[in-house]
Amino acid sequence: HVQLVESGGGSVQAGGSLTLSCVGSGYTYSNYYLGWFRQAPGKEREGVAVIAGSGSPGYADSVKGRFTISKDTAKTTLYLQMNSLKPEDTAMYYCAAGKGTDGPLHPGGYDDWGPGTQVTVS
Repeated sequence: HVQLVESGGGSVQAGGSLTLSCVGSGYTYSNYYLGWFRQAPGKEREGVAVIAGSGSPGYADSVKGRFTISKDTAKTTLYLQMNSLKPEDTAMYYCAAGKGTDGPLHPGGYDDWGPGTQVTVS
């Protein structure tokens, strides 16, 4: 049974930083794409950052240069370091695992999701 649980969300001022964590269990991190997605009220869920089983990262244009995704395979933990946060980064952030079959940043290719953690930037 795959489980993902996010933590680290909160409220920050614009320009601030947050680090999100996602602890996973029930599968091998190295065999899947792992990703961070977000959904703001009234908007579709969108890909933010993903990391392949090989460790190669990918980012949405809106977060390039500000966000960094990483994983600790031994701890089965996924991270998202978010710097220079903007009000438009406000959303519920989810971690997900899957084959990325619809494109690494497309949420359709991910089967397992955490419950989410809220990030609010003012």
